[in-house]
Parts: sequence; C-alpha cells; structure tokens
Amino acid sequence: MTAPAGLSASKKFVRARMRTGFVRSRNSLVPAVQMTVCAVGAYSFAEYILGHKGPLFAATSSLIALGFSRDPRLRRVVEVGLGCTLGIVIGDLLLHWLGSGVWQAAVVLLFSILLARFLDSGTIFTTQLGLQSLLVVLLPAPEGGPFTRSIDAVVGGVFALLVTMLVPKDPRREPRQDVRKLLHELSEVLRECADALINSDSTQAWHALIRGRNCQPLVDRMRQSLKASGEVATLAPAYRRHRDELTMLAESLDSIDLALRNSRVFARRLTSAINHAALTDEATDSISEVLQDTSAAVEELSLGLAEVHDGARRAHLRRARQDLADIATRLHPKMLHVRKLEGEAVVMLFRPLMVDLLEAAGMDPREARDVLPPLQ
Repeated sequence: MTAPAGLSASKKFVRARMRTGFVRSRNSLVPAVQMTVCAVGAYSFAEYILGHKGPLFAATSSLIALGFSRDPRLRRVVEVGLGCTLGIVIGDLLLHWLGSGVWQAAVVLLFSILLARFLDSGTIFTTQLGLQSLLVVLLPAPEGGPFTRSIDAVVGGVFALLVTMLVPKDPRREPRQDVRKLLHELSEVLRECADALINSDSTQAWHALIRGRNCQPLVDRMRQSLKASGEVATLAPAYRRHRDELTMLAESLDSIDLALRNSRVFARRLTSAINHAALTDEATDSISEVLQDTSAAVEELSLGLAEVHDGARRAHLRRARQDLADIATRLHPKMLHVRKLEGEAVVMLFRPLMVDLLEAAGMDPREARDVLPPLQ
C-alpha cells in the first residue's frame, strides 16, 4: 500500500529542511563559539571588573555587533553604543519634562524612533535609541545610574572588535562565494539566450531577461560582503595582506554589475529580434555560438575570481581573458552574417557587455575596447 502523495511530499520537505538546517548549523559552529565566548566575556568583565549588576547590555551588544549580518562590524558597534547613549539622554530629558506613564512612554518611543531615522538610516541605531529611551521611562534606573547601560554597550562592542581582530574569519570567503554565484547566474542568462535563439523561442529569451533582473540582490549582497570583509582585513593583522585581493574583487564586481545590466538590455532586444525574425539561420547559428562560448568563458572567469591559490587564480583569469578576447574579435555584424538592422542592434548591444567582462577579468579598459573589431 503506497503512502498518499501529500504525505510523501511532506516527508521530502522535512528531510530537505533538516538537511539544510544541519549544513547551516555546521557552517555556523565557529562563529557561534566566537559569539558565545564574546558575550560571556563581556558580561563577566562588566560584572566582575566594573562592578555592574546584571550587565545584560554588555552581552547583547556583543552579540549584535558580531552577529551573522553582512554589515560592517565597526558600524554595528558604533550604532549600538551611540544609540544606547542617546536613547538614555532623550529618555531622561523627556521623563523629567513629561513624567512617567504609558502615554509618556508612547510619546518618548515615537519621538525617539523619528529622531533616530532623522540622524541615521541604520536599523540597529534606531532600535537601540528607541529601546533605551523606552526603558528609561518604564523601568527604574540600574545601580550606578542610567548610563551604566551605555557603558555596558560599549564594553560589549569593544569585546566584539577584539574578537574580530584576534580570531577573524578569512575575509575573502564570502566575497568569493558571492562572485561565483553571480557569474554562474550571468553564464546561465547567456546560455538561455543561446537556447532561445536556437529554438526561436522569444519566451525563453524573456525568461533570461527575468533571470538577469533577479541577479541585482546578489550584486547588493556581494557589495555588503566586500564592505564587511574590507573592515576585517583592516582590523585583523593576520589578513591585512589580502586587502589588494579584496580591492580587485570590488573592481571586478563593478564590471560584472555593468555586464549584468547590459545582459538584460541584450536579452530584451533579442526577444524582439526573435519575434520579428530579424536573424537568418546562418546569423542565428553564429550568434548562438558566440553566446555559448561567452557563457563558458564566464564560468572560467568565476573560477579565477573565486580561486584560493594565487597561481591557479592567475591561470584561470589569463585563460578567461584569452577566451573572451577571442570571442570579442568576432563581434561584427558582417562576421556573424547579420544582414538586417534589428539583427545588427543585437550584435551592437553585445559589444559593451564583452568589454565589461574583459575588464572584470583584469584587462585595461582601453585595451578591452581595442579588442573589438572596428565597425567601419
């Protein structure tokens, strides 16, 4: 007797969810240990060294500063400490003028949130400022005065920075993972465009356009990773030698971002060209071959930018530059057997995308443009 389809699907979902959870927990083991040691250490220092009673903000601020967010840690530390201090000041002033009570707490919280948003866009800063001002109105001050909490927040932030400096993670790991995902998606966009041409399927080209649009969050995520990684490489003596590599990744990301934008423009034009039968069979074969070759070269580029070892990275990048340059020399409408104006527009839109990819692979911008065949 077979199990119902719904039950079978539920079991598969639960198994997949547990497998994903175990992988995520395993990958988070080292950061979790760091966060635990940091929080307990900050709490113990504030309690036993500074004499603060129940210094919860020392532990919580260290957890917030270290957390799993991709935001730079130094910014989080400043947001926690400054937000905590300003929140206490505002709460005390309004408490003196308005008195304590529920409606006063509502006024204080509303004013604090709006002031925080006026001063800074950081969510942690807003949360800390609002929370502290609210606690000042609703709860009695701790022993040592209300600014004890502010000192505890600073202690937690300092402990988080010490952990970042003394026991850092490799700042290149997340940007490498991000650039590999990003370039894989770009490669798939180009491959889908090639398939759309071969199959004369404008819908498939439109799907490639949608896929390209969905890459923007990956670009933003990598920018956040590079900011945080650059901070770690600056603070941690063990990783300062990697700042040049992070700078190279940041420069490559700018070019990859432009390539993705150009791929979306290209896919949109390709959709129109397929709908209007603007390409002959010979041109279709030539352009689809260019797209497939470019997709393979982009995968090679991703291997180079994500490679750990310097020698292998240089070899992959050199091969990617050579492959992309060979493709670029073919990007002329006549060489690709294009005869109609709309077909020529497809080729012309692909040329800047190729320049962006050559720059992402480390080629000088002028040299990358010179690789393209002249249009005269």
